Amino acid sequence: MWQPKVAVYFQEGGFVLMRKYIPNQHGAWAMLILPFLFGVASSKGQFIHIPLFVCWLLIYLFSFPLLQWVKTGKLERYLQPMRVYGILLLPFILYLVLAEPKLLGFVLPLVPLFAVNLYYAKTKNERALLNDICAILAFCLIIYPVFYVGKGESWGAATELFLLSVLYFIGTALYVKTIIRERNNIRFYYGSVLYHLLFAVAGLLLFLTLLAPLVILLLRAAILPKTGITAKRTGMIEIGFSLMLYVSVLVLYF
Repeated sequence: MWQPKVAVYFQEGGFVLMRKYIPNQHGAWAMLILPFLFGVASSKGQFIHIPLFVCWLLIYLFSFPLLQWVKTGKLERYLQPMRVYGILLLPFILYLVLAEPKLLGFVLPLVPLFAVNLYYAKTKNERALLNDICAILAFCLIIYPVFYVGKGESWGAATELFLLSVLYFIGTALYVKTIIRERNNIRFYYGSVLYHLLFAVAGLLLFLTLLAPLVILLLRAAILPKTGITAKRTGMIEIGFSLMLYVSVLVLYF
């Protein structure tokens, strides 16, 4: 269908603008949200969870252009989104620090993990598995401050959910690589399947009530890479798997 050149120009301009402000890493959204929800599930819903989530979201939105700047060196392209998100972020940080000063302590483990992300961005090797694992650990650590401000009673339950999140997202990173960058690497495929098999076996010891969803994740890792599924569809379907795990935790775990 024919479109006026002006319309096409504005559509393309809007797309470029969205790429500057909205991260295109689909899997990161699940890592941003699921551990936070696990933290709420292991504690009690509190009003402070709302500004804490907004702060967590803005930290992610700020860090994405920051990493892109470090990777590309194009400060002029990423300065504006960093400025916008930084300005939006400051009042939330100030409110949370005044309301719960001990939240600052939960930031400390994030510093070395983000330093690794900066290193891999600088070396343009952000697809490295170690970089993925450090990012996963950083995302999953949000469980603890969410649990703390939610006045949770069992740090053991929070730690179990932290481990569940980390193991799930590491498995997801391996599985996604078998579809995209390692799709022709049969050894990597078998490594991913083996990891999910061990994850399911670990479920017998750590997360017995969650064995069924862990087996489903194993089948996902074994079957879907053989179907020729696209990266975009993989990201969309992964939202469903994340939702399955969250509902399973709510229904079976607590």
